[in-house]
Amino acid sequence: MASLLVLFVFFFISSCSAQSYNVLSFGAKPDGKTDATKAFMAVWETACASSRPVTIVVPKGRFLLRSLNFDGSKCKPKPVTFRIDGSLVAPADYRVIGNEDYWIFFQHLDGVTVYGGVLDAQGTSLWDCKKSGKNCPSGATTIGFQSASNVVVSGLTSLNSQMFHVVINGCNNVKLQGVKVLAAGNSPNTDGIHVQSSSTVSIFNTKISTGDDCVSIGPGTNGLWIENVACGPGHGISIGSLGKDSVEEGVQNVTVKTVAFTGTDNGVRIKSWARPSSGFARNIRFQHCVMNNVGNPILIDQNYCPRNENCPRQVSGIKISDVLFVDIHGTSATEVGVKLDCSPKKPCTGIRLEDVKLTYRNKPAASACVHAGGIEAGFLQPNCL
Repeated sequence: MASLLVLFVFFFISSCSAQSYNVLSFGAKPDGKTDATKAFMAVWETACASSRPVTIVVPKGRFLLRSLNFDGSKCKPKPVTFRIDGSLVAPADYRVIGNEDYWIFFQHLDGVTVYGGVLDAQGTSLWDCKKSGKNCPSGATTIGFQSASNVVVSGLTSLNSQMFHVVINGCNNVKLQGVKVLAAGNSPNTDGIHVQSSSTVSIFNTKISTGDDCVSIGPGTNGLWIENVACGPGHGISIGSLGKDSVEEGVQNVTVKTVAFTGTDNGVRIKSWARPSSGFARNIRFQHCVMNNVGNPILIDQNYCPRNENCPRQVSGIKISDVLFVDIHGTSATEVGVKLDCSPKKPCTGIRLEDVKLTYRNKPAASACVHAGGIEAGFLQPNCL
């Protein structure tokens, strides 16, 4: 009887243990020249059909890949782990994936983990095309997660994305840690990490150098925690642009903590289009941030209207409230270190500035505040609110 029980436990544990698949076994070649797309999708089809937890192994080497769509909507439910020891490389011709929304896309999954790896999107030629004024594709986001839960991305490096590097959209319970994003400071529309319509998302111990926002936070974000991040070059950490649509979900419960900004266009920013909208931004915390030669260290801009198109002579309908800026120190690259330019229709309320000490050319940086109400304490340049 005891022996039967032991056998039962053995087979039970065996049936529940993870099944491992190596992409080499499905024909992928790590030479950076042979198209491995079919091999990767064959691995996925096999993993999808498994009822056991699955680990997909990508060994050392360079794997040339066109666009990949890992869709879990028809898969048997179980955790899936991608362990990437090598590099995934996009085609050198940007037109191959340039009209796709994503290069690597995960959707409809519960329990997906991506460990390690380098994603090299080879986006520099597309950037050059865009700068030349020619008719170019918009470009693919390097890696995206949509309609997914319990997502972990750890130790991933994203190089030279055509468009955004990482997108989290419509997801719940997501953790990004130890991620590196690298692109030129003049690379267009290469946001490092973009989060929208998602809840309970955390970003830890991450380094982002890119040509747009290090982290951009879109409508529908609720419960985002960002901590221990190095940002620069780039456009800073931005909530928005909000208010592009007249009916829009709000952003709430966001904490940005222990971030170093170096040479960025902006530091911590909330921006909204200057036009009517039902959206909002509330319960936002920016704390323990260091600014090193940053263009706009603290900025609320509710008159965002690029090229003065689709919003001239209008005002923002986004309501901004309960925003804390605390322990923000360092140097501004412009004379005005704190600019709060709020909507005259829906003024900012509950703004709090504590222990904000910013200098410009070894003197206290100026502040400029319009339609903003709140409290300031320990502020080097008082009388902003």
